[in-house]
Amino acid sequence: MRTTRNRNVLSDINVTPFVDVMLVLLVIFMVTAPLLQQGIDVNLPKAKGKDLPPEERISLVIKKDRTIYMNETPVRIPEMRKKLEAISKLNPNIFLKADKDVPYGLVVEVMGEIKEAGIEKLGMITEPKINIK
Repeated sequence: MRTTRNRNVLSDINVTPFVDVMLVLLVIFMVTAPLLQQGIDVNLPKAKGKDLPPEERISLVIKKDRTIYMNETPVRIPEMRKKLEAISKLNPNIFLKADKDVPYGLVVEVMGEIKEAGIEKLGMITEPKINIK
């Protein structure tokens, strides 16, 4: 004959370790989130226009000291043109950010190299102009 014992099943779940882990992850994400918004500091000119949607794009940046960056990597004009020629078949969107103190001639030279590389779409990025009434 089989005897059965009356056993109670423990159905309580200890959530304290779960809460501790979640709080630690929250703190880590709060500390690291501002670090993800890094880039190249450029003093952009002000202009009217609509904001562009965030999307995957190639950005060229010309800093005040005339250094050129392609997606945060420093490049020279001939190297930039070779890279753009290689990707021109994909018909990418290129966005140009130039410091407002960069000579106009350099900006036009870079724009010419972009067009010569076969890029059809070129956008200029500016800061929004604030209207004070």
